[in-house]
Amino acid sequence: MPISDCEVRDPRIRRTRQLLQGALRELMLTHSFDEISVQDITDTATVNRATFYDHYTDKFALLDAMVGGGFHKLLHERNISFDGTCPSAAASIILATCDYLTQSHGDRACTKQNAFEPLMESAMTAAIRRVVINGMNKNGRSGASAEMIATTASWAIYGAVKQWFYTPDHVAAEEIVGRILQLVMPILEADRMVEPPDAAITAHA
Repeated sequence: MPISDCEVRDPRIRRTRQLLQGALRELMLTHSFDEISVQDITDTATVNRATFYDHYTDKFALLDAMVGGGFHKLLHERNISFDGTCPSAAASIILATCDYLTQSHGDRACTKQNAFEPLMESAMTAAIRRVVINGMNKNGRSGASAEMIATTASWAIYGAVKQWFYTPDHVAAEEIVGRILQLVMPILEADRMVEPPDAAITAHA
């Protein structure tokens, strides 16, 4: 489940969110995401519309929770956490992204969706960003700089993994992780530069 869901301790709330996410996944087996309404979701989950809006603002937020939740579940099963600095942990996140993207495209509920790719992209980058920013915050790195780094790193990770995935006859996920890590680590360590970016720009002006 996404981080916000994982922090919920009330089993009734957790169960309701699982019902709603399961209902959306079931409906996506036979309908495009655009065709699915909140009413369809609540009918399938056997809950009322008011209950739905107690948990999610709209069906896009539900989709984000479903995709992000699956990714965070994978990280949890592999006992992966990120402290904002560890390259091996960053490599584990990259590998999990490779595996989750591969699994998602093998899921009939996802592959039937013509418009699923941009939705998947948005949900996955958001999920990766949450992991990265939480790790940076734990390491005492916060504020606008950390937010920008986490956002940039999440897009870099997902973009590189997506490029790998769609490359014909691509190498195994384990083989591409090191290459992507080389690209991403300078981003994750950007706020630790000896010379501030503004100073570098001024020096070359």
